[in-house]
Amino acid sequence: MHNALLDAERLGFDTTQVFTKNQQQWKAKPLEPDIIDAWKSHCTRLSFAQTVSHDSYLINLASPDDALWQKSIDLFVEELARCTLLGIPYLVTHPGAHVGCGEESGLERVAAALDLIHARVRKGKVITCLEITAGQGTCLGHRLEHLATIIDLAKDPDRLAVCLDTAHLFAAGYDFRGRKYAKFIKEIEITVGIDRIKVLHLNDSKKELGSRVDRHDHIGKGTIGLDGFRPIVRDKRWKNIPKILETPKEKDEAGRDWDAVNLETLKGLM
Repeated sequence: MHNALLDAERLGFDTTQVFTKNQQQWKAKPLEPDIIDAWKSHCTRLSFAQTVSHDSYLINLASPDDALWQKSIDLFVEELARCTLLGIPYLVTHPGAHVGCGEESGLERVAAALDLIHARVRKGKVITCLEITAGQGTCLGHRLEHLATIIDLAKDPDRLAVCLDTAHLFAAGYDFRGRKYAKFIKEIEITVGIDRIKVLHLNDSKKELGSRVDRHDHIGKGTIGLDGFRPIVRDKRWKNIPKILETPKEKDEAGRDWDAVNLETLKGLM
């Protein structure tokens, strides 16, 4: 796992987001002591205090199927435990899909699952960050109000926060480009609240505003464009928030890592 930290160091980043297990499998091999020690050692050396994990894509805390719902709860408990072992403070999760049972029922299902999870996992330093989604199919979380409802319904809201993904926001219909940024911030303030935002995913979008389709692109190369990222990187409220690139991991025409190019682009907007 510590290779992710070495890659971040090589590329000039000061944080990273990882999966603590294979995201496409239900089973999780226990974290060996040497893996934990190597991760913590490099985090300390690099002063990476705000690392991020993303949970398995198999998890659906909104599922109306009791067997899948319970399986998702069990795996999420494991995800939190692994973050605790590694000292990762933020675990990002998609709220899930209601699969036809309706948004209201789905949101209630997510909150109930989180209550059961919190009852099984002792309160610690790991914060679950509900991620805004693009809203494909029956996926919940494509409205800030969805995330606010889950937090309001949960018995222990202090253990919950929000992750904003720019590509998801844009696909969901939120326009934060240029002068529209101030209105977008007001929407955050009246729903989840600025202080609840703990992680940012900075991705351009291959699809148009309101398309409800999740396709990430390199910074400034998609339909959001540089005007969508300039106000974000200049907003001092986000200064100490970990910002993650989930753009395609490949090299550009000149043979440079796109991660390095995207980081350079974002810094150039500050």
